[in-house]
Amino acid sequence: MRSKDKQLRGIRLEEVLEKRRYEQALNAKEFAVLAGISYSTAREWFRLPGFPVLEGVVFWPDFVQWRQARHGLNRSRPERAAVKPSSSVAGELPAKAKDILAAG
Repeated sequence: MRSKDKQLRGIRLEEVLEKRRYEQALNAKEFAVLAGISYSTAREWFRLPGFPVLEGVVFWPDFVQWRQARHGLNRSRPERAAVKPSSSVAGELPAKAKDILAAG
């Protein structure tokens, strides 16, 4: 799949889909390809207050959860519902980041 966005030309959809499948972190370019948006739009979203970006990356399940909450869809994933929010020095962490920290 070839993107018309020059910034996204080197990003392969197949590789990004694999990262989503394994719930790995996505940078702004990979996220843009997966979400079907332009790189500039992805960068804008990464700067939105409350967007689940952590040190320049986002985990797809956290994005889905954020989107559902933002639009009142209330379809949270069962494994995420059990995660209780906790504060950190950096503020609220996305659910995937909490899972990684808890496993470490």
